[in-house]
Amino acid sequence: MASGDRGGRPAVTSAHELAAVAQRLFVAHGFDRTSVDDIAVAAGISRRTFFRYFPTKADVCFADSPAELARLREGLSAADPRESYRPAVVRAVTAALRFPPGEREWALQRAQLVLGVPVLQAHATQVYAQWRAAAAEFARGRQPGDDVFPVVVGHAVLAATLAAHEYWITHPAGDLEDALAQMLDLLLPPEPPPT
Repeated sequence: MASGDRGGRPAVTSAHELAAVAQRLFVAHGFDRTSVDDIAVAAGISRRTFFRYFPTKADVCFADSPAELARLREGLSAADPRESYRPAVVRAVTAALRFPPGEREWALQRAQLVLGVPVLQAHATQVYAQWRAAAAEFARGRQPGDDVFPVVVGHAVLAATLAAHEYWITHPAGDLEDALAQMLDLLLPPEPPPT
């Protein structure tokens, strides 16, 4: 695949742009069959520059994960404590995973890769643990002294986000935010009565 001909295209200038180039190659040619050199040539950068952006090839699919996690935490911390926890969680999760209209292809390709490539599934476990922890911490603040509720909420948020992405992959004409809201509504437990 690496031909060395960039066709006059300018080099990518951000980690997100580099991730988009890499994801298109992964979808077209397979994750295992796409090398860092292939990505560098397609992006118009050197191999060394690639490694300035990402420590491994797998990391490109998680370029936006820190920002998404930060948005999730911000959304949860901004929730009104008098509001039921469920709408606050739905709002925070959908806002955290919202992407600009021009990034739909990127988001769908990322979902296909992360849910379908074993190496990326293994890599995702760290991201998943952070999402579970953020949701559990929020739920713990809503139900102090309840050891079960935060664990359930953390796992429900993760399960709902994975289910929504899986559904979206098979129904790409639909809207990810709608799928997220539907899955969260199905999976989040009711708020326990105050003790």
